[in-house]
Amino acid sequence: MKTLSERQQLILSFIEEFIEEHDYPPTVRDIQHGCGISSTSVVSYNLDRLKDSGALSRDSEVSRGLKLAGQKGGSSGPVSIDTVAVPLLGTIAAGSPFPMPENDTWSDLTGQELIDLPQAIIGTGDGLYALKVRGESMIDALICDGDLVIMEQTSTVRNGQMAAVRIKSDNSTTLKHYYAEGPRTRLEPANPLMEAMTFNSDDVEVLSRVVGVWRYLG
Repeated sequence: MKTLSERQQLILSFIEEFIEEHDYPPTVRDIQHGCGISSTSVVSYNLDRLKDSGALSRDSEVSRGLKLAGQKGGSSGPVSIDTVAVPLLGTIAAGSPFPMPENDTWSDLTGQELIDLPQAIIGTGDGLYALKVRGESMIDALICDGDLVIMEQTSTVRNGQMAAVRIKSDNSTTLKHYYAEGPRTRLEPANPLMEAMTFNSDDVEVLSRVVGVWRYLG
């Protein structure tokens, strides 16, 4: 193996520690931030040198396409993360309804934009879809503008759960904490600067519940 520079040794150590903690390899941006490197191009250059030295193999077309030559614990197979594609159906705030697949069309999503998510987190992905959040009504629930919320299609939720609901009277949708209170239903934001909304319960239709949040860190 060729002699490694100090930076290359740092990157290699970071990759080993990241895999031990997460059970899958880091992305180039993970390495950039974790090692305090100025740019992703510098990371890529050093990953190529590590590849040339035989310390790791790299598929540059795959986000987490790294495999260590000698992994701790003696594993000799590729380190990878299994993903499941779920459809990105649109945006949610207090806007227009998004197009829901019918029950018999979840397996036929040709033309839909798809989001790859870790199978270990979301399982098979059956009945799941993603929505992009617009607005800041749920910031205290750690859901920010631009995040993706992973939704499970359902028509009922428990009080207090975060749900995507449709307001039938104006055919709009919103993401809020849901509280059924007899003839009235309260939709509670997670932002102290915003007030709850109440509607006649027969005017509110539950579409899905939040099962996860996916955030891209730039």
